[in-house]
Amino acid sequence: MSDDTFSLRVESDITALPAAAWDACAAPSTSTIRLESTSNALKYRVDETLDDVQVVSEDDSVQPESRSFNPFVSHAFLSALEESGSASASTGWLPQHLVLEDPSGAVIGVCPAYLKSHSQGEYVFDHGWAEAFERAGGRYYPKLQVSVPFTPATGPRLLVAPGADEETVRAALAGGLVTLARMRKVSSVHATFLTEPDAQALADEGFLPRTDQQFHWHNRGYGDFEEFLGDLASRKRKQIRRERREAVENGITIHPLTGTDITEEAWDAFFDFYMETGSRKWGRPYLNRQFYSLIGERMADRVLLVMAKRAGRWIAGAINFIGSDTLYGRHWGAVEHHPFLHFEVCYHQAIDFAITRGLATVEAGAQGEHKLARGYMPVTTRSAHYIADPQFRAAVANYLERERRYVAEAGEELSELGPFRHTLRAEAADEP
Repeated sequence: MSDDTFSLRVESDITALPAAAWDACAAPSTSTIRLESTSNALKYRVDETLDDVQVVSEDDSVQPESRSFNPFVSHAFLSALEESGSASASTGWLPQHLVLEDPSGAVIGVCPAYLKSHSQGEYVFDHGWAEAFERAGGRYYPKLQVSVPFTPATGPRLLVAPGADEETVRAALAGGLVTLARMRKVSSVHATFLTEPDAQALADEGFLPRTDQQFHWHNRGYGDFEEFLGDLASRKRKQIRRERREAVENGITIHPLTGTDITEEAWDAFFDFYMETGSRKWGRPYLNRQFYSLIGERMADRVLLVMAKRAGRWIAGAINFIGSDTLYGRHWGAVEHHPFLHFEVCYHQAIDFAITRGLATVEAGAQGEHKLARGYMPVTTRSAHYIADPQFRAAVANYLERERRYVAEAGEELSELGPFRHTLRAEAADEP
């Protein structure tokens, strides 16, 4: 291998890669990595396995950029999914993580990817695509999925080490995904809940752009929850105060837990909530009990568990993950159902916590226009899709063009229905 050649390989077990190497790309520090190279051109040489895909690249003058911490692309979170068996070959999520190394063997880029035999647990729906392609005689599965399993949260997917040329590494990883798709003979590659730079890098590689909508809360420098309520229209302000008051009637108490306050007893109770609610909503919950113990061991300080108790026992709870500037709401469950308890545990408590911690955003997960009345405004999410078959690609491209127009129009209409006072509504809708 020449001094200016970089290697791209697939890793089927994230634990085989040192956590420090993965996390340097997922959440780079301010340290610098120097690359022995001299141009920005990319070139691939493909042999029988992806272990022999080579990327030739140069120029190492780019200085590192500090980035916010996203808990879902951390080694701790992804390894917990794999080690617990929640994301594994047996559940239809076979890890195929891309790892880009420089001539010295240093990891300069990674990409979480999975070979999938179904479309469950993704939150960007392509079941209709699969049915149409198979009716036409094609084979849609397996497909390649670039995402965090079971997690509809925007974050980086083409992860770049500090000091590496971000544009060059993203391009190498994007090209590597196409190469891997051809070698595995899959129908398609789907990269979901993307940041703008990742979406652009994938578009440059021929991926089709797709948009959707979520509801996020934005902190406008509030000192407390009451100050946030002051920005709402009077009727909405009264509604939320009533919800919060009635949610804790019948002797219910709310307990935000993080770090060492999250005991195995709390995890046991929360897992019962998750199984009860997940079984009703999805038929088969995705995560197992071991997963929660593993994240409790490895990243409890990045977890906010909001639990409700009545008559001495836990009755409901919601799990959130704490980023450097964002609180990510995930799932909730309950064994007793009380008016407005869902809104309190999932949405109002999340806002309270974000204000206290000085976090800029609360992402409340997928779907749910009911979040709008609680101060969560519509935000566009992005995904990108590589379709191998030319005719099928043309049909999907046509569909996505129409869908993007619909999403944009729906977002504008929903923004007009937000709970903020009229003078603040347009400004709130423009939040990133």
